[in-house]
Amino acid sequence: MAMARDLDLVCVAPNAPTPVCKFMDYGKYLYDLKRKTKDAIKNQKVINIKEIRLTPVIGSGDFETKLKAGIRFLQNGDRLKVTLTFNRRARMLNTNPDFSMLTKFIDALSEYGVVDKQPVLEGKNVSATLTPKKKK
Repeated sequence: MAMARDLDLVCVAPNAPTPVCKFMDYGKYLYDLKRKTKDAIKNQKVINIKEIRLTPVIGSGDFETKLKAGIRFLQNGDRLKVTLTFNRRARMLNTNPDFSMLTKFIDALSEYGVVDKQPVLEGKNVSATLTPKKKK
């Protein structure tokens, strides 16, 4: 019957109590499967995370350069991880470490991104994550 209709006989459920077969154009079926997987891969969104490292005693010129890089990353649609590193023991011994440089950096990026993860002290580093704002 399949040859009369110029189709293929494909066994859909061979392990069922009564095996199930179907008439179909098997070449067209394989083509459609490849097409669907190709379209699914093409429509995926890749999320990149970029990182910028700061120190509490960074100069104003370096701060501006890192700020411009952060703006560029957020405008390109990448997530941004901002890390404030305390590299000296004297800075770490302070019971209330100074996060002002990190908050200043986050405030400067507020029109380009939203804070996704609030600043958290992890060992010698304080890090926060920003995601780009939705485009209108």
